Amino acid sequence: MAMDVTTEASNGMPFLENSLPSVLPDSFAEGTVAWSKSGTIASITPDGLYVEFRFLRCNPDDGSWQLGEPTRCDLLSGSDTVPLVHLAWSPTAVPELAVLDGVGRLSLLAFPHALNKAHLSRKWDADLVDDLNAVVGCHWLNLMPPSRQFNVLHGPAVKDNNKYRYETSFIHSFGPYHPNATKSSLLCVTTNGQLKLFYSQNTGRIEELPMDIERIGSTDDMITHASICTDKNFLYLALATASRQLKLVKVTLQWGQAASDKPGVVNPLHPTLVERHLASTSWHQYGPNDSPFDSAMTQISHIEALPSTLENDGQAWSPPLILTVRSYLPSPDSPYQEVASIIDRWQVLVDQPQTVHPAFASLGGQRQTPTSDVQPATRLQKGEPLTFNKVIVGLQVLQFGKVLGISFSDGTLEYRDRLTLNEIYHEPNVERIGNPHQVAADGALKWKHLQFSEEDIGNSTQDPQYSPVIAALTVATGAAIYYMSTFDDILAVARPFADKKRFNYDFANDVLSMLKVTVDYSEESHHDNLVRNTHLQMCLSILANLGFHGQYHPRTFGSKFSTLALNARNIVILVTIASNAPSHLKDRLSPLDEPEVIEALAGCAKWSIDLISWLADSLFSLLDDPKFTALVKDPAKFSAVTAYLQEKNDVALHLLLCSSTRGLLVAVCRRLQHLDALGNRVIGFWETQALQQGQPDAKVPNFALHRAYQRMQQITSSSLVKAQEFEKLLAQLGSDIRSTYSTVLTAMISKAVGQPPPQAGAAISKHLDTAIKQAQAQCELGMLLGGPIHPMFRKALGQFFASHLAGFKVTVDPARLFFHDYSLLEIAADSPESFAKKRAGAVYIDMFRKVEISPGQADQHPNGNDGGASGRSNGPVWSGLWRRCVSVFWGIELATQGIIATIDRSPPLLQAC
Repeated sequence: MAMDVTTEASNGMPFLENSLPSVLPDSFAEGTVAWSKSGTIASITPDGLYVEFRFLRCNPDDGSWQLGEPTRCDLLSGSDTVPLVHLAWSPTAVPELAVLDGVGRLSLLAFPHALNKAHLSRKWDADLVDDLNAVVGCHWLNLMPPSRQFNVLHGPAVKDNNKYRYETSFIHSFGPYHPNATKSSLLCVTTNGQLKLFYSQNTGRIEELPMDIERIGSTDDMITHASICTDKNFLYLALATASRQLKLVKVTLQWGQAASDKPGVVNPLHPTLVERHLASTSWHQYGPNDSPFDSAMTQISHIEALPSTLENDGQAWSPPLILTVRSYLPSPDSPYQEVASIIDRWQVLVDQPQTVHPAFASLGGQRQTPTSDVQPATRLQKGEPLTFNKVIVGLQVLQFGKVLGISFSDGTLEYRDRLTLNEIYHEPNVERIGNPHQVAADGALKWKHLQFSEEDIGNSTQDPQYSPVIAALTVATGAAIYYMSTFDDILAVARPFADKKRFNYDFANDVLSMLKVTVDYSEESHHDNLVRNTHLQMCLSILANLGFHGQYHPRTFGSKFSTLALNARNIVILVTIASNAPSHLKDRLSPLDEPEVIEALAGCAKWSIDLISWLADSLFSLLDDPKFTALVKDPAKFSAVTAYLQEKNDVALHLLLCSSTRGLLVAVCRRLQHLDALGNRVIGFWETQALQQGQPDAKVPNFALHRAYQRMQQITSSSLVKAQEFEKLLAQLGSDIRSTYSTVLTAMISKAVGQPPPQAGAAISKHLDTAIKQAQAQCELGMLLGGPIHPMFRKALGQFFASHLAGFKVTVDPARLFFHDYSLLEIAADSPESFAKKRAGAVYIDMFRKVEISPGQADQHPNGNDGGASGRSNGPVWSGLWRRCVSVFWGIELATQGIIATIDRSPPLLQAC
C-alpha cells in the first residue's frame, strides 16, 4: 500500500544532505517519522527538540481525509547539544513509542486512551549521558501470533471469470517473543558495542539487560549502523563499523522464567543473552568494473538484515540477507551532478564441514580432530548490487518478509521481491492483484497517498477497472483488519469512489467475503459472539465512513444503517463494562459508585430509548404509507421495496430484518431493562436509608451520585417505548424469519439441489444443511449491505405489519413519538432545515456520554434541569478542550476507554465519521 508520510524537498541538495543518516552515530535519523499500528504518526521536529503527534483525520465538514495538525509532546524534550534522533513504535495493541536521543537515552511513551495523548512508561533520567552510548540500531520483538507457528497473509486476489477469488497463505512465524503475548521488548545496539534489552517485567516495571557484543579499542571499531532481525527463534545482528567492516552476530535470548507452583502466581523473568560472532567482511569492496559513483560512495546510510524465508516452491529455505545503502550527493564542483544510490547485498551462507576419508587418520601418526567437533562455517557472499538514479531515504520489510519497500527522496516508492530483489507491483495486472499499485520540500511533514491514474473506474463490475480497484483495496483492507491495524489511509484512497452507487457495498462485501466474517445470527439468543465480532464491526465502519459527507449533510443509506448499529454496539459494551467492573479497576473503584459513570449510563439510556422510539415511529410511518403497503402486498412489486426505502433513506426496517443488527437491538433493550432495575434498586435502597436518618448508623448518600441515579431512573421509567415491549416485537419478527428459513428457504434449496423437501422434524443431510446455511448467510449479507429483501420474506413482513406491529402500537402513544425530538441520534432528520438548525445551534453530541454539549457551557446542569425524560438531554457539558473521534477504528478498546475516560473526567469525545 502506497501510504507514506515523507518530508519533501523544495530545492534539492541541502534537504537531502540533512535527511540522509550519515556515518556518525548521532545521525540515527531514519526513524524521525514513525507511523503506529493504531494510526498515530510521530515525528521529531526539525530542531530535534520535541516529538509531535499527528494522525489522519476525517474532516467533519465534508468527510475528506487529511493529515491532522501536530500535537506537541511536553513529557520530554531534546536540547541543542543532545537532540532527539529516533522513534520506533511497538507492535502491541496499546502502542508504545520508543524515543531515543543523541546519547542513547531511552524514554517509552504509552498511548492507552487517545491517538495524541501519551504518558511515560519509562523515563530516561537514570540513563548515562555519554556519546559512546548512542544507539545505532533498534528493534521491537514481534508479537506472538495466535497460531504461534504461522502468520496469515491475505491475498492476492485472483481473477476467476468476472469475479475475484481471494487467496490466503501462511508464513512461518519465529521468535523470540516476550512470554506475555500482549507485550513486546526493545533491543538496542550502541556505538560502543553493547546490546541492550528493555523488557516489561511481570510486575509491569520496565527493566534493562545489557550485553557487550564488540570490544571497542579505537574509533575505527565503533559501530556506525546496526540492524536486528529474528530468525528461527534467535536474533541476527548486522553491524557496520567505522573501518568499513560488516559483521554478523547471532544472539540467543532465553527468558529464564520458572514454572510457578502456586495457581495465579507468575514468577519473575530472568532473561539472558548469549552472542556468537559468525562472519565479517568489508561493506565497501571497490572493483575495476564498478561505476565512478561507487568509489565516491564511501559512507552507508542504511543497513537492513532480512531473515531466511521459504522459496516460492515451499520446499527450500532462502538464506538470510544483509542489505546496505550508499548514496551519492554531488558537491557543486563535482563532475557528476546526478544523484544516485546503491544497494549492496550479502547472503548469509553456511558451509558444512567436509568429511575426511578414515584412511587419512593413520597418516603421520598425528592425532586428528574428530569431524563431529568441526562447526559449520558461516560466510557472507556478496551479490550483484542494485543502482538507482535517485536517493534512497528508507527501507522497510513488508508482508512478513516477502516484500521489500524502498522509499526515495522524491516521495516515490518501489516494491521489490525479497528473494530476487526484482521490482514488483510496478505494472498493471488485473489478473492477480497483491497491491493497489498494480491498479493504479521545505522540510515540512506532508502526507502522500496513492491516487489511481484512472479518472473514472466505472460504476459496475462490467467496467474493466471497477472490480480490480475493489479487489486491490480489499486485499489491503483485509490485512489491516485481520491484524487490528488502522486502515484510515486505505479509506482515503477509496474516498473518491464513494459516490458511486454500489461501490461502498461491493467493497464491504468483498472484505466480508475475504475474511469469512460471520453475518448470520438468526439462531443465536445470546449476543456475546455478535458484540465480539470485531471484523463485522470494522466492515460496518467502512460503510459508515464512506457514506459520511460532513456533519451538516445527510448520510447515505448504508452509512446511516452502520452508524446506528455501531453506536448500539458501543452502548451494549459500555453498559456491560460499567456493570461488571474490569479486573484492572476492581482494586481502584467500582464504576457504579462513580457519579460520572452513572451520568454516562444515563446518557446511554436516553440515546437507546430515543433509538427504539425512532424505530417505532419510522415503522408506524411505513404502516400508514399506502405506497409501501401496496409494494409489500403485491408479489410483482415486492422487489421494489428496498429501492423505495433507500429513496426515503429509511433504514428502520433493515435494522430489524438483519439478524446482526436485530441482535444488537435486543441487547440494547436488555441493557435498558438492566439499567431500569439498577436505578430502581439503588433509589429504593436510599429511600430506605432516608427513613433511618435518625439512627446513628444511617449512611448519608453522595449527593452527586444520588442525583445521577435519579436522572437515570427518571429517564428509564418515563420512556416513550417500553424496552420489554420492543424486545417482544423483535422476538416475534425473529421467530417469523427463522420459520421462513426453516420452511420456505429449505424447500427452495432442496428443489435447487434436486432433493425432496425434508419432513418436519426429520434429519437433514449434511450436504443439504450446508447449502441451506450458505443461502441463509447470503440472505443475511444482502440485508446487511442494503440489498433487495428476498421475496420469501413477503409473507413474514405482511404478518409483521398487520399483526405484530399493530399489537405493539396499542402500547405506545404514536403522537408523542411523532413529535419527539430525536436530535440525540444525530441522523434521524435528513432535511436541509434540520441541518440548518443544527448548524445555527452549534450543538454537538458527546460520543460516550450521549449528551448534548455546546461551546462555552459550564460543566454543570443548566438551571438545575437534569434533562429527565424531555426531548433534549442536558447532561454534563464541557467548557474546556474537546476531543473528536476522527478514525473509523471502532474497536472494543474504544468502549473500554470510554468508561475509563469518564472516570478520569476526560474531555467530551465528538463523532466525526
